[in-house]
Amino acid sequence: MSEGERLRTYRWTRREYGQLIKYRLLDEDDPVELVDGLLLVKEPQYTPHATGTALVAEALRTAFGPGWHVREQHPMALDDRSEPEPDVCVVPGSARDYLVTHPTGAALVVEVAASGLAIARGRKAAMYARNGIADYWVLNLLDRVLEVHREPVRRPGTRYRWGYGAIDLIHPEGSVSPLALPAVRILVADLLP
Repeated sequence: MSEGERLRTYRWTRREYGQLIKYRLLDEDDPVELVDGLLLVKEPQYTPHATGTALVAEALRTAFGPGWHVREQHPMALDDRSEPEPDVCVVPGSARDYLVTHPTGAALVVEVAASGLAIARGRKAAMYARNGIADYWVLNLLDRVLEVHREPVRRPGTRYRWGYGAIDLIHPEGSVSPLALPAVRILVADLLP
């Protein structure tokens, strides 16, 4: 493909994305999210994905308790070009603290992935790292492991320029502690459908 034949993409801002919803060009229930200025189609909610999301949210509500709000598939306002809707995220406070604006960060973000595994590991991981999300988990339904991404770092010369310096794979018999609650242990088997 020559330079003249290359496809060009338009990068949307969060404000423009909001206008698409406001003027009903997109419905708030349309299966898209804004990631790095691109409107990405979200992974379908087939049964294992939906069950995994519910199990993760339930385990995190139990682990984090009062003073924390566990959000399921709700937007985060990360930067001018990113308003992702992670499967689960944990933010300080309560639901009422986010009446006016979406959270701009999180103590923990979890994506449940099968068909969207490459996006969760690539573009989304870079977006979360770039925005200072120190604890990012991918519940990998294909390999039945929890991928724990930590230590956001710049990666000049790579495709997305950001990533995580530490990635651990934890199998179903293992457990994990959120960075925000190092004394709490969550069994990976409790997260997997």
